[in-house]
Amino acid sequence: MENEYPKLVRDKILEIIKEREGFEPSHRILENDTEFLNALLKKATEEAAELQHSLEKNNVEEEIADLFEVVDAILMLRGKSMEDIKKIQKEKREKRGGFEKRILMDEPKKS
Repeated sequence: MENEYPKLVRDKILEIIKEREGFEPSHRILENDTEFLNALLKKATEEAAELQHSLEKNNVEEEIADLFEVVDAILMLRGKSMEDIKKIQKEKREKRGGFEKRILMDEPKKS
């Protein structure tokens, strides 16, 4: 998924590619908020997949930071803050629990 185009990239990537490769890739700016949100959601999936494989590359924290960057952009676009999300997270933890017990549920057997 990493090399699937078109793909949302960080703000300085075009400059980095131009400096390193000697050309600026074809691109466009996403003016439409819905299109930008859809691109961010696709990017979140990409970053989550990279996080899933990060143990192999020993870069778990780096991949979490990448995912947080995407989350921050989504929150900014939606006019929300991390504090808003932390409040929802706390409410859900109180109702449904967290992951402290490390429970891995098998498929329920129907009787």
